[in-house]
Amino acid sequence: MPLPSLLAARDAIRAKDVSSDELVRAALAAIDQHDQDIKAFVSTDAQRALRRAANVDAGSVTGPLAGVPIAVKDNLCTSWGTTTCSSKMLEHFKSPYDATAIRKLEEAGAVIVGKTNLDEFAMGSSTENSAFGSTRNPWDTDRVPGGSSGGSAAALAAGFCVGSIGSDTGGSIRQPASLCGTVGIKPTYGRVSRYGLVAFASSLDQIGPFAWTVSDAALLLNVLCGHDPLDSTSAPVEVPDFVAEAEKLVQAGSAKGLRIGIAKEFTSAAEQSGGVDPEVQAAFDAALAVLQEHGAEVVDVSLPHTEYGIAAYYVIAPCEASSNLARYDGVHFGHRTSEPVQDIIELFSKSREEGFGPEVKRRIMIGTYALSSGYYDAYYNTALKVRTRIAQDFEQAFQKCDVIASPTSPFPAFKVGEKAADPLSMYLCDVFTVTSNIAGNCSMSVPCGFTSGEKPLPIGLHLIGPAFAESKMLQAGRLFESVTDFHTKRPVFD
Repeated sequence: MPLPSLLAARDAIRAKDVSSDELVRAALAAIDQHDQDIKAFVSTDAQRALRRAANVDAGSVTGPLAGVPIAVKDNLCTSWGTTTCSSKMLEHFKSPYDATAIRKLEEAGAVIVGKTNLDEFAMGSSTENSAFGSTRNPWDTDRVPGGSSGGSAAALAAGFCVGSIGSDTGGSIRQPASLCGTVGIKPTYGRVSRYGLVAFASSLDQIGPFAWTVSDAALLLNVLCGHDPLDSTSAPVEVPDFVAEAEKLVQAGSAKGLRIGIAKEFTSAAEQSGGVDPEVQAAFDAALAVLQEHGAEVVDVSLPHTEYGIAAYYVIAPCEASSNLARYDGVHFGHRTSEPVQDIIELFSKSREEGFGPEVKRRIMIGTYALSSGYYDAYYNTALKVRTRIAQDFEQAFQKCDVIASPTSPFPAFKVGEKAADPLSMYLCDVFTVTSNIAGNCSMSVPCGFTSGEKPLPIGLHLIGPAFAESKMLQAGRLFESVTDFHTKRPVFD
């Protein structure tokens, strides 16, 4: 049984047209049949999921997500199973508690069917850096799903769940959403509690949803958001009804009054990074035309420090990663070598050598170097100053527009291994997404087209909103979705 969209699944369960047990069994059957090709999951727990589904069907578990099968990225702590971050360092780690996002999902009645693959410790743009094997794109299994939340995006696209959860540090939800043809949202920094999210870069990480439609994603966002005293960066900001907010332009029948900002600096930064694929540019131009036809006004805005975004990100993120990952030494946390050692320094060294993969080691070394004596001001402090300028650019731009639009990724899904030997090329995948994390804004990717060819690949429209202004962003995405059909397409398995 193919799984419906999230809201359709929820409503069908409520109307007793289908049971949660039937939907969860359908999800588990699809995983059994196809995940050996996709490798979206690190682990599943069928018995636990079926028990939860039975409780929903018996009426003892209720809530806005009651009975719907959901997948969660394996860097969110759960009190059952393992939380591996797709790393040998945490291969056998069992968390003693649930992340706040996990707790909220289960309090809302969701049935978590499994934990999804990711680039090790969320470092990467292709999900090829997992210690447990790379995830494949359901639209073409010779290609990557994007990263680092590629497992969550692929699990949804492959029909293994009706919604999924990822984390986004530089584009790790939006880029795989674009490459897999789904909606993906990075909420404003502070909107969703990071308590229980294994930290990569603490000032950039944010948890968010994947779904087939904007409305489905809005519902997941409603469940995830809210102040959490367990996270000192969680913002005590009111959470609107995002599902209702998303419908306002559709109900008005027009995007009149919606101002969409276009920043020429995004184009310049992309050209410096190798340019935008012509089919991606054409799909983006067509999406803008659709929004204009329905009343939106396109205005030019300026983000003059955009060209420094990638460089600032790849100083700030590795610096914070080198600090956060220092705890994994084989004594406090993580894998401990079984090899004989002379002293504790050698114990640390061998444990980290065996536990961490190449990309994690690379970023730890970059961050440690940038934070070292004599280089702190030259690199980290300078990057923080650039961060402030980028945030100020967005504040000024949003005085002229409601949302800023760009392609989500400069190119569609690339082939597995195509960029593996060129880390810099891989880093440039985030050229359109990374500044939103640096500034702390909200942003999302919405399907807006497909490439030509024998196996058409999805293309995403990137919408950036001001901090804590998710509603306008959702309205723009929902209006676009209501007059197009890209979100209805599904990959077909052989």
